[in-house]
Amino acid sequence: MRLSISHETCYRYEAQVRASIQYLRLTPHDSERQKILSWQLDLPRAVRAQIDPYGNILHVLTLDEPHESIVITARGQVEIDPSREAEHDDQSPLPFLRYTRLTEADEALRAFAAEHCAARRDRQALSGLMQALHQHMVYTPGATEVDTPAAQAFAGRTGVCQDHTHAFLACARSLGIAARYVSGYLCTQDSEHLSSHAWAEAWLDDAWYSFDVTNQLSVPERHLKVAVGLDYLDACPVRGMRRGGGFEQMHAKVLVEPAPPMGQTQHQ
Repeated sequence: MRLSISHETCYRYEAQVRASIQYLRLTPHDSERQKILSWQLDLPRAVRAQIDPYGNILHVLTLDEPHESIVITARGQVEIDPSREAEHDDQSPLPFLRYTRLTEADEALRAFAAEHCAARRDRQALSGLMQALHQHMVYTPGATEVDTPAAQAFAGRTGVCQDHTHAFLACARSLGIAARYVSGYLCTQDSEHLSSHAWAEAWLDDAWYSFDVTNQLSVPERHLKVAVGLDYLDACPVRGMRRGGGFEQMHAKVLVEPAPPMGQTQHQ
């Protein structure tokens, strides 16, 4: 499947920002299941790419002069192999056994994981856990914040994709299974869900397998992976700090759609 992606993020401030820094994980890289055909990142100034500790492509945008807005645009085309269910990695999965503030498993999450997986540590058991979490936590935009811990969202029985993912990571790690947060894009016809998306990967049989709790998908045939980490804070598309500016407004426009095969063009 060939996907076309356009992602614009615009920040506007009520007063001038004296200085700001933005950490951008908006650039995917080639892997066993995705090939980057083209990709462009449009920023207020040129920024050199670097690799973060998790292997993500990172751009650090620093603006030292006063500004009242920032516009960041990422766009490109990617070929997805819908038949590949797992990806291999040379890096050790052991760091992804570690809890974070957002993925700490409390007694309720540990009990939930034990109830649905028992002594099993295989893909089928985690698929059942994924489905149980989906039923327990109703998709509810606005019910949580990006820094809501998994235990709090689980107790409230609501959340969005990052909450579903954090809860899955907490459960998997409580079972001794390495699991990581994935941010990226999903090609979907469901207008309720923003195409910018989050899901989990778990290390099973020496490979990473996907678990999209929000959509109950364990085969990432319509998913474009951009970044991974221990939780949302490691892998989110844009994360920054600023001095001054007062109230902030953020608007994001994301469009993910199938692109025509090579050699074909779309007709309006």
